[in-house]
Amino acid sequence: MLDVGCWMLDMKIKKNRFGLIGRNISYSFSEEYFAQKFKNLGLSDHSYENFDLAAIEEFQGLIANNKNLTGLNVTIPYKEAVIPFLDELSTKARKIGAVNTIKFTKNGLKGYNTDIYGFGRSIEPFLKSHHQKALILGTGGASKAVAFVFDEIGIEYRFVSRNADADQFTYASLDQKIIEAHPIIVNCTPLGTYPNIHDLPDIPYRFLSSKHLLFDLIYNPEKTSFLQAGEQRGATILNGLKMLELQAEKAWQIWNR
Repeated sequence: MLDVGCWMLDMKIKKNRFGLIGRNISYSFSEEYFAQKFKNLGLSDHSYENFDLAAIEEFQGLIANNKNLTGLNVTIPYKEAVIPFLDELSTKARKIGAVNTIKFTKNGLKGYNTDIYGFGRSIEPFLKSHHQKALILGTGGASKAVAFVFDEIGIEYRFVSRNADADQFTYASLDQKIIEAHPIIVNCTPLGTYPNIHDLPDIPYRFLSSKHLLFDLIYNPEKTSFLQAGEQRGATILNGLKMLELQAEKAWQIWNR
């Protein structure tokens, strides 16, 4: 009788399944976050799980074999790559060119971007009058959401990449003048994520000062090597946990409206 009961409970939970797609995402906070949320709300018929995809081409099989999925989050490295597999995009997701939330609708899969909400709300309280220019480290899907927010609030920015375009900086080109002229630096790369906690973007940290605000989208570990290097030079530092909580709540709103 116990085995049957457990099986029935498992079937009930799977009636409203949510999840996260990405690669090497066992560290992700989303599964635990939503599990606790469902528990607090008494939603025993809801579940959330990680779907670790070796390649984005596996996405079609995931959808085909899991008809009872209700909503998905998307993380590195598929925020851009997932778009061709969707039926529709929200206005902002289309403009940004990156998706981190997918809603299952009667017309198919619709992509949204809630990173812009999470990043905007989390960095806003720390912005000061001299924070007029920013460096965005990395050029992936998350960096596009950051750039979108900066466009909205009037902060000038330049992307930094290993192989930069004409309007971008390379890491090798960063010098004292550039670092001092850009008091906001946002790390949108995965460098420093657990378990590779000693990795960090290759920027000249010696030119940082108390005027700088360093934001790392990484949240595990809580204080990355990037943030530690900034803190040692008096910079204000923020990790990505609050951003993730805010974007998760916005995704929950989208799934339920």
